[in-house]
Amino acid sequence: MVSYPAVWNTPTLGLWKVIMKPVNIISPYGGQLVDLMVPTEELDELKAYANRLPSIQLSQRQMCDLELLAVGAFSPLERFMGAADHQRVIDEMRLADGTLFPLPITLSVEPDDFIRIGQEIALRSDKNVLLAVMKIEDIYEWDRDEVAEKAFGTLDSAHPIVAEMHGWGPLNISGELRIIQLPPNHDFRELRMTPGETRTKLAAFGFENIVAFQTRNPMHRVHEELTKRAIEEVGGVLLLHPVVGMTKPGDVNHFIRVRTYKALTSNYYDSNRVLLSLLPLAMRMGGPREAILHAIIRRNYGANHLIVGRDHAGPGNDSQGNPIYGPYDAQELVAQHSGELGVKMVPFRMVAYLPEEERYEEVSKIPEGAKTLSLSGTQVRENYLSNGQLLPEWFTRPEVAEILADSYPPRHRQGLVVWFTGLSGSGKSTTAEVLTTLLLEHGRQVTVLDGDVVRTHLSKGLGFSKEDRDTNIRRIGFVASEIARHGGTVICAAISPYRAIRDEVRSMVSNDGFVEVFVDTPLEVCEARDVKGLYAKARRGEITGFTGIDDPYEPPLKSELTLDTVAHTPDQNASIILNYLIEQGFVKLV
Repeated sequence: MVSYPAVWNTPTLGLWKVIMKPVNIISPYGGQLVDLMVPTEELDELKAYANRLPSIQLSQRQMCDLELLAVGAFSPLERFMGAADHQRVIDEMRLADGTLFPLPITLSVEPDDFIRIGQEIALRSDKNVLLAVMKIEDIYEWDRDEVAEKAFGTLDSAHPIVAEMHGWGPLNISGELRIIQLPPNHDFRELRMTPGETRTKLAAFGFENIVAFQTRNPMHRVHEELTKRAIEEVGGVLLLHPVVGMTKPGDVNHFIRVRTYKALTSNYYDSNRVLLSLLPLAMRMGGPREAILHAIIRRNYGANHLIVGRDHAGPGNDSQGNPIYGPYDAQELVAQHSGELGVKMVPFRMVAYLPEEERYEEVSKIPEGAKTLSLSGTQVRENYLSNGQLLPEWFTRPEVAEILADSYPPRHRQGLVVWFTGLSGSGKSTTAEVLTTLLLEHGRQVTVLDGDVVRTHLSKGLGFSKEDRDTNIRRIGFVASEIARHGGTVICAAISPYRAIRDEVRSMVSNDGFVEVFVDTPLEVCEARDVKGLYAKARRGEITGFTGIDDPYEPPLKSELTLDTVAHTPDQNASIILNYLIEQGFVKLV
């Protein structure tokens, strides 16, 4: 029997309905919610003015950040961070006024004539929709390595945000924001609630204690069990608050995930103890610091408890295969600052299924020798989803299993990018040509993005500076990621000499569907093969910035495959790649 505080019953159409008396829930972080939305009566005039201003188009991350600033989710922040806030945040996890805040929220731009103090600019979406007007009041340079090392604890571009930062502009700008409209979102509108709207709904449940659950993955029985235990532990309501902005590359997309959350909350939770609301956050995968940010955001939405998982918001391993963050670092940091945050940390405890008793139990409470069942994420993907098998009911509710099975094709029908990298003349294009034929033979349709061909069409006009080379690779990566997103196979053969941009492209595609092939051919062999005489021209100084001569090539630290083109022919190397793809399930045997 569930008891409710301050409850009364009223007959409605012959039925008894539980009605909750609203209560006071925790105040927003900093005391009040920031609201940057322009009043309706001022919109027409501001739109007309904004259309005459110089403008910048925001990235997906910047649009997410702008929306959370606008509605108060980042309260007490009311603008993208200026220099003083930015520096103290990366140094001490505090704003300039001393308020605890763990990660920089910034607007990075490229230099331009209109980027100057006092200038007002229009902020537009990636599709050129007018969103806001900003008055530039602060302009400052920022150091990528300093931010990466201090805020995220690593310079390794295997960390997705570290790789992504290489594509950000060198200047940060800050100033007053006037929001004309939020970035358009046409999906799940009934679940896209502002902090103010969410707080009103939570208060109406009649419980002072609200426990938030941060998730970017489908929820299985173990998550259901833990969240229900948390509801009872705090004696309150669950705010099921999944991230639907940018998450970790390779995550299940939010359209699929939200369908599973709706199925669970509709069928397996007490409707008087759960609220499903979507969070348009662009995650940084910042581990412990990001857990603090999640706590601040959830307090602004009305929660005074946050479930913090093992390796919460962790990006996984670095280039050497070592975890970037410790498994309990996030729990410890949130617990350490719990008093200042006003949000209590609820640890995500390890549980296992007891088949003989048909229930879940905390691992620490299971008798030694008792039979248990569990599935790893790898087993879920490879043994079930990739083979078209429904997940077992003890692991996942049937409704969730069906949604995942319908939405997750077998691996041989999933998108795939094979990325060849190596020196000019190493044999990338030749091996790629053979591989293309083999993949077609095995039933996979293939798109080839060769470096020379791309420069003739997609990247015509770009030079060979580091910036232009990065732009060229970024364009190839974008096209490849879009093809792979729709289940296609892409073979990319480009020198792509810089490690960070290759890692950035990997993050565009997803770790599972990106296969990096390092064509490891010695420089002297490449020079001997050079029928165009480009190496000789570079040696004579007729060509500058030539990879391997006066510009560096950074070999991969952890490529999926490394090919030897001296000991093996292109046919042999293509067969090595094909066998790898067959082993990984990307290609079916014929």
